[in-house]
Amino acid sequence: MAENGGLGQEAAAEAKTERGKSVKLVDRVFNQLHERIRTGNYAPDSRLPGEHELASMLGVSRPVVRDALGRLREQGLIYSRQGAGTFVSAQVSAAAQLAYSPVKSIADIQRCYEFRLTIEPAAAYYAAQRRDEAAIARIAAALAELREATSHQLHRTDADFLFHKAVAEAANNHYYTASLEALRAHIAVGMHLHGLSLMGPRPGLEQVYEEHRQIYRAVQEGRADDARELMRKHLEGSRDRLFEGKVLDLSF
Repeated sequence: MAENGGLGQEAAAEAKTERGKSVKLVDRVFNQLHERIRTGNYAPDSRLPGEHELASMLGVSRPVVRDALGRLREQGLIYSRQGAGTFVSAQVSAAAQLAYSPVKSIADIQRCYEFRLTIEPAAAYYAAQRRDEAAIARIAAALAELREATSHQLHRTDADFLFHKAVAEAANNHYYTASLEALRAHIAVGMHLHGLSLMGPRPGLEQVYEEHRQIYRAVQEGRADDARELMRKHLEGSRDRLFEGKVLDLSF
């Protein structure tokens, strides 16, 4: 009887562990989808990929996707149309109140990169000087998401943005983070197109991951000058990969 009781307890423990894993997966998928909606990767009133496609993209089962979608639906972030699929609700984020003009042209994407180059290298510099354990943990978590996506030959705009935001947060200057939040949808456009440019036979995704990893290490180790320079090179590299080195003349 004692042996059977032991086996029963072991089975119960395993079941509890599996439930815990499932909950964590749902949390992760919910956060990923929520972030893609917030960044504009999934625009208001746009149709989300189907459950099967999302499960494949995110590397989880359909029930996990279904539970995550249920949470999004409960929060009013998505809605369903019978026979048509699931769509993003029209929402205005608080960050949009800063009222940057929306991206309307290729030149606007370049202008966004230009502006980011004036603030993000400085944010990385101060991040390396002021980071604490919690800040480093946030940057590391975003980097881990990028690593996982890269291993599946995917570019995740949400994880990319979260990395840059985490670096800005580590600078302990709310003007940096507020600016990035206000630019979230604008940055997402450039990141999405940049991600598309990385697809193909060239090792673009690995290179971009390595750029992020080097920024992380510089911030973690307190190398402020290196962090600033690595962030500058990363942003310039992203811009040049997207525009194939043909930067537009913004004088006109």
